[in-house]
Formats: sequence, structure tokens, C-alpha cells
Amino acid sequence: MLIEVRFHGRGGQGAVTAADILAIAGFKQGYYTLSFPMFGAEKRGTPVVSFLRISDKPIVVRDEVRNPDYVVVMDPSLLDVVDVLAGIKKGGMLIANYPKGSEELKEKLKAEDVEIYTINATKMATEILGRPITNTAMVGAFVGATNVVKLEYVEEAIREFFEDKDIAEKNVQLVRKAYEYMREVCAWKE
Repeated sequence: MLIEVRFHGRGGQGAVTAADILAIAGFKQGYYTLSFPMFGAEKRGTPVVSFLRISDKPIVVRDEVRNPDYVVVMDPSLLDVVDVLAGIKKGGMLIANYPKGSEELKEKLKAEDVEIYTINATKMATEILGRPITNTAMVGAFVGATNVVKLEYVEEAIREFFEDKDIAEKNVQLVRKAYEYMREVCAWKE
């Protein structure tokens, strides 16, 4: 098993943190993980990409993820400036912070052979954190849509990642809310 994920965000939104939290959670669950960003001369607000690999065997591939199984888009404005579906595997999945429905986004992107799920992560983050920082909401949405990593390990990783206990608990709450929303949207059967 080798799962590859590409995160699209803007500088300062936490795309790197999202990949790191999932890598920590996957490691805690017993997987081999690797997360890393791709930076150029980006500044706050410019498009950035971060990558995640999760495997049941040691990971020897160290280059960027060109053919992801999953793509996570943290900022809806990127959908107009970045080809977020570039290289995605047939049957892959896009999980996007997008205030409108999945069908509308699928039509907008002219996506075929790709599952698309949307969540209004900006609204959720603003309600719970008081700021539109969507990284942990998108982590919860990813886990809810894919079941790649168990929620309990994500919560544990977040509590370790954020030093401030109150901030950590708000982020855990946000992850849970996004997770539950996505489980319902994807109609997972427990």
C-alpha cells in the first residue's frame, strides 16, 4: 500500500501543517510516512504545494507527488489559478474547501473519472477558531472522506502539535466537525 496526497494552499494557510499532522497520525497508527513542502520564492498568500505519502512499507521515493491518489484544496480561489487535478490518478479523489456543492465543482473543473467532495471549511474554521484557517478542517475532511488514517490518531497528533492546549482543543473540535460532515456526505457505513 502506498497512498500519495497533494495539498494545494496559499502561503500561511497551513498546507504544510496539514500534511505534517496527517504524517504524524499515520506514523502513530503504525504506517511509514513522509510529508514535505515544495517551495520556491513564495510569499504569504501565494500558491504553495505540500505532499504526503503513507505506506505499510518503508518509503524510498523522495520526489514530489506527480500522480496523487488524493488532492486536497485548502483555498477555493486556487481552483481558478492552479490545475489541481493535474496528474491525479483515474478514480482519484479531490477534497476541496469550496462553498458550493460537489456537482458544481465537478462541472467547473470538467472532471471525469475523479470523485469530488466539497466542504465549506472556511465557514467551519471561522465559527470554531474565530479565523479562516482551514488546515485542520481539511485534515478532518480528508480523514472523513478517505478513512486512510483513524480520527483518534489525528486528534492525538493535533494535541501534540499545538503547544497551547486551548488552541489544540479548538482544532480537535474543528477536525471532528469536518470529519463528521464528510462521513455523512460520503455516506460511509460503519
